[in-house]
Amino acid sequence: MSGRAVRTQALAAATNRPSSIPPGSSIETPSELFGRNVFSKTVMQSRLPKGVYESLQATVDEGARLDPSVADVVASAMKDWAAEHGASYFAHVFYPLTGLSAEKHDSFLDTDGAGLAISNFSGGSLVQGEPDASSFPSGGIRETFEARGYTAWDVTSPAYILENPNGNTLCIPTAFVSWTGEALDKKTPVLRSQQALNVQAQRMLRLFGHEDPPRVSCFAGAEQEYFLIDRNFYFARPDLMSTGRTLMGAAPPKGQEFDDHYFGAIPERVLSFMLDAEREMLKLGIPTKTRHNEVAPGQYELAPIHEEGNVAADHQQLTMSTLSRVAHRHGLVCLRHEKPFKGVNGSGKHVNWSLGNAEQGNLLNPGDTPHANAQFLVFCAAVIRGVDKHGAVMRAAVASSANDHRLGANEAPPSIMSVFLGDQLADVFEQVAQGGGATTSKEHGTLKVGADTLPQLPKDPGDRNRTSPFAFTGNRFEFRAVGSSQSISGPLVVLNSIVADSLDYLATEIENAVDGGADFNEAVQDVLKDVMTKHGRVIFNGDGYAEEWQVEAAARGLPNLRSTPEALAAYETKEAQDLFDRLDVLTPRELHSRFEAYMAQYVMSIGVEARSTLELARTLIYPAVKRFQSNLATTETNLVALGLGGDTETLTRVTDLIAQLIGATAPLGRAIEGLPGDSPIGEQGNYCRDEILPAMTAVRAATDSLEEIADDELWPLLTYQEMLYIK
Repeated sequence: MSGRAVRTQALAAATNRPSSIPPGSSIETPSELFGRNVFSKTVMQSRLPKGVYESLQATVDEGARLDPSVADVVASAMKDWAAEHGASYFAHVFYPLTGLSAEKHDSFLDTDGAGLAISNFSGGSLVQGEPDASSFPSGGIRETFEARGYTAWDVTSPAYILENPNGNTLCIPTAFVSWTGEALDKKTPVLRSQQALNVQAQRMLRLFGHEDPPRVSCFAGAEQEYFLIDRNFYFARPDLMSTGRTLMGAAPPKGQEFDDHYFGAIPERVLSFMLDAEREMLKLGIPTKTRHNEVAPGQYELAPIHEEGNVAADHQQLTMSTLSRVAHRHGLVCLRHEKPFKGVNGSGKHVNWSLGNAEQGNLLNPGDTPHANAQFLVFCAAVIRGVDKHGAVMRAAVASSANDHRLGANEAPPSIMSVFLGDQLADVFEQVAQGGGATTSKEHGTLKVGADTLPQLPKDPGDRNRTSPFAFTGNRFEFRAVGSSQSISGPLVVLNSIVADSLDYLATEIENAVDGGADFNEAVQDVLKDVMTKHGRVIFNGDGYAEEWQVEAAARGLPNLRSTPEALAAYETKEAQDLFDRLDVLTPRELHSRFEAYMAQYVMSIGVEARSTLELARTLIYPAVKRFQSNLATTETNLVALGLGGDTETLTRVTDLIAQLIGATAPLGRAIEGLPGDSPIGEQGNYCRDEILPAMTAVRAATDSLEEIADDELWPLLTYQEMLYIK
């Protein structure tokens, strides 16, 4: 089938589908659905002996070591519960360095000595599994022939039932480690970093007079942005299928300039999909809260209620897979790539981060008078110091070939890591920097709208800043630089670690001052002033999109790591190695493995995109535009023969652009062939950035220009206008 025929067929299939989707049959409320398929605390309490339940909760709530003797009892109860939910298989679910979810399924089926079938699930099977470790990225930790790896039950993240029309599966969140005990996954470092954060946060709380504070956890909520397109369009675009983004495509006549999609009425088909996806997520215990149209046409967002970090990371992985799975039911494809369409806003995943416990609450809540809340100021200062000292590592945590298209593109934060505090806190910390402590806070006001029928609204003491990569938003920080397709585990590991490191430093400084005879309050004020003096440069409340900020940030000494190869190099520094090693989060060998694995993913992604670009240009675009050129030339000849003249300008332009296309495809082919595959992975990454990406850009420039003037009847690829606006 020709390229044009594929486009025509896809358009016919999309436009001839029913105008509306039948609503779901469920009329259950969110509270009735929530957690239905989760082996939750409530389920465990009703099914486990009291002692076993209390032992498990001590591990979940207090971070106590798991008692192995409870495993058989829990496994039996979990099996019975799963069987009641129609599950005949269980799966250890883990999160390798691919950033995707992985699962190994095993049946409950066993046989007795007489050859009869029985259902069996032991504590050993619950606690430990053994998937092949050689087939996942290890960054050099495991050689290809070294296959042994282990999954370990994470009791802090609840098991759940994943439904399928032909049978359900009990899913058990697990860590994934090598035979040597090294982390091969995303979860293990999160758990380690939460442990490090708890130790230092509790230490700081004790200094403030809390004698036996409960365990301190990080909390997170990730706002997921995504695009939806008709699945017929997806299968008619080879570049979307192979790379997740369009490698060529001219801007439509109407893009997002009217802002008419943003927060607009949700299309009926899309809303049906959203309702269906939300039902599935509620059953899995994922607390979805908001949904709306995003800025770009065809772009949407959902956000959950914040949860403990490790559970939030697991739920985020489930959210991504659920969106993709449910979209298929509705004849749609969910695109989570950070930049699926050039020229319109890309997609991020803003990660809201805070820390707290059951007694002290949210430790980043400033209260009504933050200038007088010394405990809050110390925890906030720890964040400021952490971002300034380790901004390069934060940037590395969000680095990918896809996110490089988004960061700094006037739709997402710049690649410079800075902190936005807002007017109130910026003023308080400015007072701190001057010495003598802060004495006042800007008060909350009242917003008068001007219409008597409308209520007076409470006004926050400061505005928000959407151009900041790390912004304080009232009682938490929002890491806005995270990409839409990324696991939030990496960002959580970094945030937990840099704050734990800073709390360690601040607590030591305060302890030393008090031991030297200083008053505690004076010691706190001194350490706050020290932080602002040394690290206040990272605070920026202005326009992160402005060119002036690039210059100012350089003058302040803040790194601007514009590409993934530059950013991932931060993992190779002694400062980063010391940070994670000192906190027992990642050994230098484990950290290096992440550099190797993530750089390899960058190289492979660029390689697939480059080969796809070359194939499209040669096999679809070139034949189509040559036919167009031939038709123009024939028409021109006939018109001249009739003495009517012709459109020589268009023919000349097309001929020039075809020559440009030919002139660009050859260098791209040479660039692909020239990749130094035997060189260190860092050199390969630099080559992809410096040689292959520019060659791809040159090919795209020619094809996009040709699309703007080619005969629509001959153009083989679905256009942006068709994919973004036909629902």
